[in-house]
Amino acid sequence: MTERVGLWLNGARGSVATTAVSGLLALRAGFVPPVGCVTELLDARLAPWDAFVVGGHDIVTTPLAKRVESLLRDGVLPYDVTGCIASGLDAADAEIRPGYDPAASSGSQADAARRLAEDIADFRARHDLARVVVVNVASTEPPVRVEHDSLAALEEALAVPGNAVLPPSSLVAYAAFQAGCAFVDFTPSTGVAVPALDELAVWKGLPYAGRDGKTGETLVRAALAPMFTSRALRVLSWTGTNLLGGGDGATLEDPAHADSKLASKARGLAALLGEDVTAPLHIDHVPDLGERKTAWDHVSFEGFLGARMSLQLTWSGLDSSLAAPLVLDLARLMAAAHAAGRTGAQGALAFFFKDPLGSDEHRLAEQARELHDWARSLGTR
Repeated sequence: MTERVGLWLNGARGSVATTAVSGLLALRAGFVPPVGCVTELLDARLAPWDAFVVGGHDIVTTPLAKRVESLLRDGVLPYDVTGCIASGLDAADAEIRPGYDPAASSGSQADAARRLAEDIADFRARHDLARVVVVNVASTEPPVRVEHDSLAALEEALAVPGNAVLPPSSLVAYAAFQAGCAFVDFTPSTGVAVPALDELAVWKGLPYAGRDGKTGETLVRAALAPMFTSRALRVLSWTGTNLLGGGDGATLEDPAHADSKLASKARGLAALLGEDVTAPLHIDHVPDLGERKTAWDHVSFEGFLGARMSLQLTWSGLDSSLAAPLVLDLARLMAAAHAAGRTGAQGALAFFFKDPLGSDEHRLAEQARELHDWARSLGTR
């Protein structure tokens, strides 16, 4: 009998989560083909789509069915899919619990994490799940430096009432590990990138992956930048402009929140080119774009005898449509990694991330090769 697996989404009522849940239900019903799902290309033994049960945390109360209405208007979901996913959406919505809101939380962060972990453990028990994968798809946070590097020091600080030791994304990762779950950070927030949380994951024998899903402009850069280096062409500058609508655009309109995203993108480009180059990057919120995001890049490079040349490209896509299948892929892969006893940062999943944990590889083709090798090591179909 196929094991049942939980997919627990932090930020479960957001656009990416709603698209992922809708897509999972449509795949399960055989209503759509798995276009964009990388795991369909892997020779690995992975949980089938109908093995997953969905729940999550969120601090907003908008029902999934209401969120679907806006995704329909933006062209993320086809109108004819609603009939086959309606009951499944209601079932998933019933499994969403109040998330951690530091502005509304009293007591200690240890108490808050305990509640989050108990929600996940209850979900696992009620549905008789073999394991649960927690995926953070909440809004991007400003960069935060967590002071406590050891698990013992961190937990001592967490127990102090009113002491804001961890940002919400990191508290969610802590709760996931305490509940015995694999964890994926699909955002550029601090999340699991804290030494004390790595210590906890290793101690508990749990895998994790992150961070910042690679879905648009950075995906293109990861494919194109190696072209320049492999042909001994010198990149002089790489300028980018991002136009975003929707909730992501509204969040990143705040410079403090945008810093996390900008830093994630910049680190990847420098690693790809092997040196720092002039790389100004701008993110602008354009509300009427809705779910659509447009990225324009201008690359100035030098060729033989100092000849100056340039490349310009425009990428336009639907943010949630690009991200959602990767969320589902990562749930399948991390469930398999957990079952196989993998522990700590899964660097072979760098293929999915702008700022990968456990890997210094940013070239897309090399990342894809490592992903396929790693997936086969889990057991073939």
